[in-house]
Amino acid sequence: MVGDSWTHKIARVCILPLVNTPVTPNHLTVLRLITGLLACSALAIGSDAGNLWGGIFWLISAFLDRADGELARVSGKTSEWGHKFDYFCDVTVTALFFVGIGIGLRESSLGAWSIVMGCSAAAGVVAAEILAEIIDQSQKDTGEKAYPGFAGFDFDDVLYLFAPVVWLNLHFLFLIGASVGAPVFALVTLYKLQKSKK
Repeated sequence: MVGDSWTHKIARVCILPLVNTPVTPNHLTVLRLITGLLACSALAIGSDAGNLWGGIFWLISAFLDRADGELARVSGKTSEWGHKFDYFCDVTVTALFFVGIGIGLRESSLGAWSIVMGCSAAAGVVAAEILAEIIDQSQKDTGEKAYPGFAGFDFDDVLYLFAPVVWLNLHFLFLIGASVGAPVFALVTLYKLQKSKK
């Protein structure tokens, strides 16, 4: 299904110079993974500078996640392996974001519990992503998604907000909420999966 969100449209324009060049969608996916890992590593430092650069790398990574898919579609280079690689990178980077901020907040009043909370949120993200992918693949013919977007925004466009959350020093509360919210969201997605099979 071709993405039609605002970020997809912007990415579609940005990748046009790369069409008919040696640059492949998988190259962009690798860059997405590298910048995502850099973001999570910077956030794990727990300093103001780390949070600044972590947010910057995070936004770049999130945009590249749009760009690789658009390049694949526009250039006709879509593949099952490319989709799986992109999906693996998405799940990995999103989950590690919470581990990163959890480690970065280890000197806060949460202490070592921040790392536990980060891992809890990460586990919830992984479970929810896997279950949502199963739902999306089962409804590929209809184009429906487990969590459809609205008003020109995809559900996962919320990832762009992670950077300002860190920059505004709101990741303390965000981590606490995600440590409970992500596992609950995974359970909700499991319910949607079971309901879709009926």
